[in-house]
Amino acid sequence: MRIVIAEDDPLLREGLALLLRAESLDVVATAAGPDGFLEAVDTHDPDVAIVDVRMPPTHTDEGIVAAVEARRRRPGLAVLVLSAYVEQAFATELLAHGSSRLGYLLKERVGRVEEFLTALHRVAAGGTAIDPDVVAQLLARTRPDSGLDRLSPRERDVLALMAEGLGNTAIADRLFVTDGAVHKHIRSIFAKLDLAPTDQADRRVTAVLRYLEDAQRRW
Repeated sequence: MRIVIAEDDPLLREGLALLLRAESLDVVATAAGPDGFLEAVDTHDPDVAIVDVRMPPTHTDEGIVAAVEARRRRPGLAVLVLSAYVEQAFATELLAHGSSRLGYLLKERVGRVEEFLTALHRVAAGGTAIDPDVVAQLLARTRPDSGLDRLSPRERDVLALMAEGLGNTAIADRLFVTDGAVHKHIRSIFAKLDLAPTDQADRRVTAVLRYLEDAQRRW
């Protein structure tokens, strides 16, 4: 696994690099800002990028913007975003571009090494890893009835695979059904979750977030 780290805090940046190298992972480059990060992505073609949300020069959304741009340049790139605290707007912006190979974790999770590494490997494998606190705040304004109890067992299977970051064709292959059947199940999921037919990507992200919140509550 080839990894690029973008983090302006030198202690955290080097600490992450040491941690990952101790796990026999290949940290091919580190960067302190978005420009250096994107240059490293172009040069090294990593499998995974670990990116801080707030980086120079303004320490606002440079990390999110850079992460979105990196995924545009390298569609197969897995991105694990780190944030000091929950930033709903930034998380939503990132998720709106698709949840496959994407993670959003609070920096405090890095200290829980096993959790952090599990999230990293899950994202690298094509799945999704969203911090439970991020999910909770993103869904704080939704009504208590998430609608998940209305789903059939097959629809829950489809939604679970969506939460892993799989596209419709991959879901069809995993469940041994046709693409048409997957489309039908997803339309039914949206209807049962009361997700209006506005933007397909937004509805998919919202459905996945509800599933993740429900899974976290059950844990």
